[in-house]
Amino acid sequence: MSDEFLSPGQVHAEYGFSKQTLANWRWSDRGPSYIKTSPGRGGRIRYRRSAVEAWLDERTVKGGQAA
Repeated sequence: MSDEFLSPGQVHAEYGFSKQTLANWRWSDRGPSYIKTSPGRGGRIRYRRSAVEAWLDERTVKGGQAA
């Protein structure tokens, strides 16, 4: 099964994070791993669906645990 690539707009539509929030996370190295197709400001950004899911899993708080 191949991993699906998502644009920031698709991540927004499916997970609710705004494109600006995703950009802020990329800038501050806090969000899910991403792929930049070329250097510079013009490079397209893509997220592997598995990277977004893994990032969310890492932040999931189990019942009874303090954050």
